[in-house]
Amino acid sequence: MAAERLSRATVAEAALRLGDTEGLDAVTIRRLAQALGVTPMALYWHFKNKDELLRGILDHALTDVRADRSAADPWQKQLRAMVEVLVDVFRRHPVLPALLHSVDKDEVSSFTRATEDTLALLAQAGFDVREGYWIGSYLLHGAIGLVDAQPEVPDAMPAAEGREWRRQRRVELECLPADTFPMMVQFGATYAGEPDVERYYTFGIDLLINGVEASVPPTS
Repeated sequence: MAAERLSRATVAEAALRLGDTEGLDAVTIRRLAQALGVTPMALYWHFKNKDELLRGILDHALTDVRADRSAADPWQKQLRAMVEVLVDVFRRHPVLPALLHSVDKDEVSSFTRATEDTLALLAQAGFDVREGYWIGSYLLHGAIGLVDAQPEVPDAMPAAEGREWRRQRRVELECLPADTFPMMVQFGATYAGEPDVERYYTFGIDLLINGVEASVPPTS
């Protein structure tokens, strides 16, 4: 890619892809310049150092995680939509959890905006701002946990490898002593069919949002 055609967004997107395929440690100005076919100096126009680059990647990745302030939808529906987008982002970009722990999120504008939107929605529900912040953290880490804990098969695994992975997992569980672990043996049988990954995520997001709804302060 010619240096004159680079933008902050295209550089951040390329860095995101590099992190997804090779891990966060691979994301350096020099390595990214090699991937883009430019000199490191061409990237310094957009990001002056690695820390700024990492913040830029996160800012780019979270661009669409926000509430629609013009919508008439109730807070629950808007909050769920934000969580759905967040889960989708984590599914597409496995580098993001490590990235979240590597940067100062308060310096990432899209993260701050998403937090602001979340606090505003939760204020509508009756939570105070401190409770809203706790809930926002719960939803963020819940979204990460859903993706990390996907049970039927790792999300990035090719289909053929996934079938073999499930076969081995089924054998492992069904070989447990049935008198000691009857439920685990029963669960092992579920690996015989194709996984319903989308149902898993829908169910998981339901749990997250239902937990928030169940904690809404009673109205006086």
